[in-house]
Amino acid sequence: MITLRDVHKSFGSNHVLAGVNLTVPQGENMVVIGGSGSGKSILIKSILGLVKPDSGQITVGGQDVTTGDRDAFLARFGMLFQGGALFDSLPVWQNVAFRLLRGALKRPRDQARDIAIEKLRRVGLSADVADRLPAELSGGMQKRVSLARAIAAEPEIIFFDEPTTGLDPIMAGVINDLIREIVTEMGATAMTITHDMTSVRAMADRVAMLHGGVIRWTGPIADLDNSGDPHVDQFIHGRAEGPIATLR
Repeated sequence: MITLRDVHKSFGSNHVLAGVNLTVPQGENMVVIGGSGSGKSILIKSILGLVKPDSGQITVGGQDVTTGDRDAFLARFGMLFQGGALFDSLPVWQNVAFRLLRGALKRPRDQARDIAIEKLRRVGLSADVADRLPAELSGGMQKRVSLARAIAAEPEIIFFDEPTTGLDPIMAGVINDLIREIVTEMGATAMTITHDMTSVRAMADRVAMLHGGVIRWTGPIADLDNSGDPHVDQFIHGRAEGPIATLR
């Protein structure tokens, strides 16, 4: 579904992506791991066309991301942002239905509200949450609302950016399981970026490690503990000693 070939992106002397090659199979959840500042977010922004690579090619479903109808291209994606990124001034249902109330995916207002309530139920929230403001909800409930928004337009591809940030371990486990269920149920292709190894093991079909601007290793989750790559081994076990430099 998603293919990156020799993708480079620099910001001045900072070579964030230095020849990334990655294939994300259709219908699977590829989890990209790597330390803070390793370029995971730039990777997703490049796929979405929000950042233009200096060189290389990115295709989605065989289509170059730099060509074709931009609105139609973006309509294929859903996104759960780090921290939720809900609109404080909008009630929950309008947050969920945000894309359905405007642009290429616009629906009648009553229909958009019905879809929003249906998606809220799918993530375990009752209809009485729909008219509340995000500030009236707990962190876990806000994350569920963000997930409902990500799936509201029935996207083919969903990106999850640090989906369990700010959640306690129990709620993080609930969200991990919910994401896994929904992605499987929808048959969607997913790409998750995280440094939370519990999330990796709960959600991933395949794992890729981004370090030094390149994909150091990629493979099925079952092979993660036996990757044979010292960078992966150090990262997944949280070791201070190893090829990944740490500040002391």
